[in-house]
Amino acid sequence: MRIPNLPWLELSIILALFGSVWVSQLKQAVQAARWGIIFTGLTFVTSCLAWLTFSLASPADAHEVWSPSLALFGQKLFAVDQLSAALVPAIALLHFLTALATARTKMRNFSFSWSLVSEAIRLAMFTCQPGWILVGLLAISCVPPYIELVNRRKPTRLYVIHMGLFVGLLIIGWAGVQFSTGSALGLGISSVPLMLAILIRCGTVPMHCWVTDWFEHASFGNAILYATPLAGVLAAVRLVLPIAPGWILSGIAASSLVTAIYAAAMGTIQHETRRLFAYLFLSNTSLVLVGLEIHTELSFTASLCLWFSAIFSLGGFGLTLRAIESRFGRLTLTRFHGLYPNIPSLAVCFLLTGLACVGFPGTVGFIAAELLVDSAVEANPIIGMLVVIAGALNGIAVMRGYFSIFTGARHHTSISLKMVGRERVAVLTLVALILLGGIFPAPGVQTRVRAARQILQDRVSRVGADSEPDATEKPDLHHKVEVEPVPKD
Repeated sequence: MRIPNLPWLELSIILALFGSVWVSQLKQAVQAARWGIIFTGLTFVTSCLAWLTFSLASPADAHEVWSPSLALFGQKLFAVDQLSAALVPAIALLHFLTALATARTKMRNFSFSWSLVSEAIRLAMFTCQPGWILVGLLAISCVPPYIELVNRRKPTRLYVIHMGLFVGLLIIGWAGVQFSTGSALGLGISSVPLMLAILIRCGTVPMHCWVTDWFEHASFGNAILYATPLAGVLAAVRLVLPIAPGWILSGIAASSLVTAIYAAAMGTIQHETRRLFAYLFLSNTSLVLVGLEIHTELSFTASLCLWFSAIFSLGGFGLTLRAIESRFGRLTLTRFHGLYPNIPSLAVCFLLTGLACVGFPGTVGFIAAELLVDSAVEANPIIGMLVVIAGALNGIAVMRGYFSIFTGARHHTSISLKMVGRERVAVLTLVALILLGGIFPAPGVQTRVRAARQILQDRVSRVGADSEPDATEKPDLHHKVEVEPVPKD
């Protein structure tokens, strides 16, 4: 199979930007929604073609997209690599399904134009090659959420303070990396502001309050799209992992582990569905960082698998909560609502996507959770135990939310509250991907193994193999044990 030799990745970005301009000129909400769905669908198709182009390329060209691409000073601006190959279509699919599942009652609150702008920024961000371009895109990606809060007349102070610190520390840290000329001391000093920037962006304790504030005040659709791609993890992989000394990674891992436990515990006592989702997101993001900062091939693979599964599981869980919220408003978790007889399909989707977030067997998150626990136990049994505790607490939080929303005395209503066709397609698509990824995990895991090896090789080439003994050491699978023959009587 041969894909036409076209710059599909750049076409995806251009389509999203053009669609944003087109949709912004439309006055009627229904018409804007229709065209928003069309443009997000076209962007998803072209992003899939970019992924297929990369996947079908020869091994010699497997490090980049087999198509024309923009360049700056001889360096490609955008290219699909082993890391972004699977993430690009996943992000585009999430945008398309979010637009598709937007109910008529929510069309005026959800800006399709700004959603397309954010999609273009994210696609460019996940595939850009130069470091300064990535820093710029990470900074620009903070603008649409701010405009979202302003348009909704919600408080912006907390968001501006945290994102201002994030962008400032990111610029200072990367400027230090550029001026360090590769010296170990300079890279170590420059990694500190980069580490702090990533901890802020990922919502690490005690710098997590902006995340709960964002989910509280933003429209749920834009909140899901801004959070679930895990842009802070991308910054860690692209900017910090290749150059940071081991003690920086250990600091990120320790902070992330504390956050994973704290957020999981907080999720079990929340009184509102949005805050439950926010803390589940924080815990999952922190677990991804824990796997990255152990910096072994197994932990890298586990972290990348968890990152990929989180996009689908958190995205599906968020869209399910959004569909419930469009019918009943924001629900509290302090009483039993008894909604199962009214919306049984959403109840099943809630349970499947929520359990996928905690690595339940048969879901796409199971293999990722297993690999993460194995790699954590190899690094330190205590870390492995804490990872298991975080997963268990997240499971308790999900089940508590399920029982609060769907069990209890039946909720009586005179109108039908079942899923409409567009919602059914969007949510069930993510559920199908979650189940298929759990039943047939091998293809996805193999792509993440190749990405982990590429990241590891990049880190070893920059930091040095001597400083990473665990990462480069491979087990001897051909070791033979000699057994003395038993003497005959």
